[in-house]
Amino acid sequence: MDDSAHQGRVDWNLVAKSGIRFAYLKATEGGDFRDASFVENLREARAAGVECGAYHFFSLKAPGILQARNFIKTVPKELVTLPPAIDLEYVGNSSDRPSPEDFQEQLAVFMNAIRKEYGREPVIYTAGDFAGHYLQGIPIKRPWVRAVVFGPGDVAWVFWQFTERARVPGINGFVDMDVFNGDSTGFRLLTAEKQVGLDGHGARQRDGATPDAFSQ
Repeated sequence: MDDSAHQGRVDWNLVAKSGIRFAYLKATEGGDFRDASFVENLREARAAGVECGAYHFFSLKAPGILQARNFIKTVPKELVTLPPAIDLEYVGNSSDRPSPEDFQEQLAVFMNAIRKEYGREPVIYTAGDFAGHYLQGIPIKRPWVRAVVFGPGDVAWVFWQFTERARVPGINGFVDMDVFNGDSTGFRLLTAEKQVGLDGHGARQRDGATPDAFSQ
């Protein structure tokens, strides 16, 4: 599942007992906003045995480097086992609409700073309308697909948000539910992923491949 302060107080022991294996927790938004529940959620989810990741809601308005600094100051890399995630969507975002070129430049700055700090390839969460306008031509290595009606299609997704109206014990109201694209072995490999070496252009790939142009 993915969770933020919007869900209110969460009983993570009940969440874990219901069978939830992992959770992405909202950490930051834009250049200065920090989710009020992040620290508590991270502490209590970990104590309940839930694997945790942190996500950043990327603003269309704030510079990428300020957003990266906000996330890095908020999310201790030793306490999250899933790769950092970036939430890219129109809902709740600034009414400012930069050009695709300007947006991609700021996103690249953000992603490179995150790669350098955490040594891992970020996950990118998005939906079709946003991706169709702002992400054309960008190879996304770790997609987190939002598809609550027709399914994720033929995208080689890592995570799939398949509903935004799930009911989970320990949470009042609805919550987003997600699935990992793989078996338990693949999930363990992802959570046990170690930081990789860095060169002047960002994180080296685990298989030794050269990073694509967007990551440089």
